[in-house]
Amino acid sequence: MTCSVRAQSEGVAVLQYGSSDQQTVEFLIPPNTGRPRGTAVLIHGGYWRARFDATLMHPLAKDLTARGWAVANIEYRRVGNGGGWPATLDDVQAALQAVRSATPRDRAGLPVVGIGHSVGGQLALLAAEDLDAVVALAPVTDVARADREGLGEGAARQFMGSASTDAARAFARASPIRRVPVGCPLLVVHGDIDDRVPVEHSQDFTAAAKAAGDNVEFRVVPGLGHLEAIDPKAAHWAGVAEWMDGLMPLAG
Repeated sequence: MTCSVRAQSEGVAVLQYGSSDQQTVEFLIPPNTGRPRGTAVLIHGGYWRARFDATLMHPLAKDLTARGWAVANIEYRRVGNGGGWPATLDDVQAALQAVRSATPRDRAGLPVVGIGHSVGGQLALLAAEDLDAVVALAPVTDVARADREGLGEGAARQFMGSASTDAARAFARASPIRRVPVGCPLLVVHGDIDDRVPVEHSQDFTAAAKAAGDNVEFRVVPGLGHLEAIDPKAAHWAGVAEWMDGLMPLAG
């Protein structure tokens, strides 16, 4: 895989990890010059559709750099600009490898934490072998169930290119609930009034992950909607950041 720096400005560099203009990673460095706490890898949601992009995660990126984290904000191909299954997951895995390769030596041993929202949570969980921990915010964890329930105005069928009844194996491969154990520490956060991904999806996923032996913490947040899960001003976020800080000894 060939990577190149496409653009750079003060505090921000954009790495190109593929030939598409959608295959990029924004790198943001904390404002202080000291060693960061680790690298937070952001993976946005939007039900895999092209009209939603990595700018959704800019508020979290700004907050995390202020807290001392280096940030890698991933863009990937989506339905409508070359994505779909499995190309979208391939992009995220390639981006994570690029993040690892681009990490300076003085950050070796610091945690690389994936933070995925909605379908970004799905992608982070599926690509967790390249991460030290995952924070899944209102994640899609069962793509077949999303198809059966018609979530996201039929987004799962558009992403997979078929109905779940016609491609059961592919839907299982795309579903974190069918791929447990994930194999790294997990924090799953879901609002109880989420009308885009019902909280019951995370309840069932965390139960399956725990049964498979995963180290998983599940937090249900009263009154939290779907988009509010990526609002750093929302009440849950300080606790997420605290959980991330607690990971630092794991990387030794």
